[in-house]
Amino acid sequence: MTIPPFFTDLAALIPGLITDIRYAGAGNFIGEPVDGYHAPRGLLTQEAAQALAGVQDDLAASGLGLKVFDGYRPVRAVQHFVRWAQDAGDIRGKAEFYPHLDKPDLFRLGFISADSAHCRGSTVDLTLVILATGDELPMGSAFDFFGPESCLDYSGLSPNERANRDRLHAAMAARGFEGFEQEWWHFTLRGEPYPATRFDFPITRDEGGA
Repeated sequence: MTIPPFFTDLAALIPGLITDIRYAGAGNFIGEPVDGYHAPRGLLTQEAAQALAGVQDDLAASGLGLKVFDGYRPVRAVQHFVRWAQDAGDIRGKAEFYPHLDKPDLFRLGFISADSAHCRGSTVDLTLVILATGDELPMGSAFDFFGPESCLDYSGLSPNERANRDRLHAAMAARGFEGFEQEWWHFTLRGEPYPATRFDFPITRDEGGA
């Protein structure tokens, strides 16, 4: 199964974009590469990728840029998440990613879903960085930290962390992306081109859109 031509490799399209595709390696809450991630590539539909390129351009004027943790996610990867969540004995990532929750809480609170927007190809997980150094701006929690600290309305943020979250959300909204209350890093393109389609092609190293 090949990558459809209407998907785009973000790193190839957007100058200065940093990608850190966590599910292609072991540095994620599962602790191993996730099904369908055969290469550390961030892919999005062409429409979402072009909108994201606009965000990067807008931020560059302030010396900032984007780091992408995940884009398109195959259905088989979501199924891997569900199997992992049902395995009560596998708690390798608990201390780092969900120290105050149990696995059933991750579904109940909406941190993991059996039907992910990422599978539609126009949802992206990301943060802000300083362009000159690549250093991430403090956001009050790490990517994929499952807890109230990651919710948009978390009251325990410092003024700087709150300002950084607000800056990220304003930049994304200006180019047509909508955030998600549970996760400050998660955005979906409004009017996404394939709202009823869940794609399941694997992310490979040697194939892709423009």
